[in-house]
Amino acid sequence: MSLVFVDTPVLLYSEDGADAARQQRAVDWLGRLWTRRCGRVSTQVLIDFYDHATRRLHPAMPAGDARAEVRRYQRWQPWAVDHATLETAWALESRFGLGYRDALTVAAAQQQGCEWLLSDDLPHNQQVDGVRILNPFLVGPDVLDAAAP
Repeated sequence: MSLVFVDTPVLLYSEDGADAARQQRAVDWLGRLWTRRCGRVSTQVLIDFYDHATRRLHPAMPAGDARAEVRRYQRWQPWAVDHATLETAWALESRFGLGYRDALTVAAAQQQGCEWLLSDDLPHNQQVDGVRILNPFLVGPDVLDAAAP
């Protein structure tokens, strides 16, 4: 089973009713990852999610609800950013011209052995070493079925 790393905006869209189509697509993706038990995140993603959900969504998510979501995503074995992850991110930043936050996200996905990274911040279908970027708003979760061995 291929592991799928989920970037912060995908988690946020699942809670943000401002764009119903994106919200539904994010919910569909996350539901599929829960069912397959193949979703992954990092502590940085969860920190960013909590901060953005409680301060930048309109209306803001109540802190207790955001905490409950962070606790739920703890089941996805969040990667704690360590020295090796920082070094990998710096290398990705240089080699691929990524912004540092994006490089840190890709590095965390690599450290967890993820084949896919769901993000609308990075170019769809870009291959960054062993991780392929998927924009969840351009393709549905059925792409995982086509990729399954």
